Amino acid sequence: MNNVTPLPSRQRAAVVQHDRAGFGELRAELHSRVADQDLVAVWAELPFPERRLVLKSAGLEADATQQISQLNKPERDAVRAAIHRMSSYANGLRDQLRNRTQHPSCELASHARQAIVEGNTKAALHWLSLIEKGVA
Repeated sequence: MNNVTPLPSRQRAAVVQHDRAGFGELRAELHSRVADQDLVAVWAELPFPERRLVLKSAGLEADATQQISQLNKPERDAVRAAIHRMSSYANGLRDQLRNRTQHPSCELASHARQAIVEGNTKAALHWLSLIEKGVA
């Protein structure tokens, strides 16, 4: 059995060194400190009546005068979700109002009105028939 060659063996992966000098803990702490900075900025700019509305939307009974840092993590998450919902709703309303244009039949109706003012019943009926047919 001298002509048997050994199978290649996998080398063991290097052992991952444990956290050096608490760097991981420091990193986690820094992440937790900045996690709500955007929420802190939004909360600081909200007037108290709007804060109360956000808290009510979040289903919280907290005092609107307290800072966001005084709320626990689930409460902050609820506030963030409420702000997001309310912001999305407001953006949707604004887009609806911005995109609202006159119905195309309005122009035909104005032609019909003008024909009536001029006493041209035939033209007025023509414009009204176009509106009824849904041409515009």
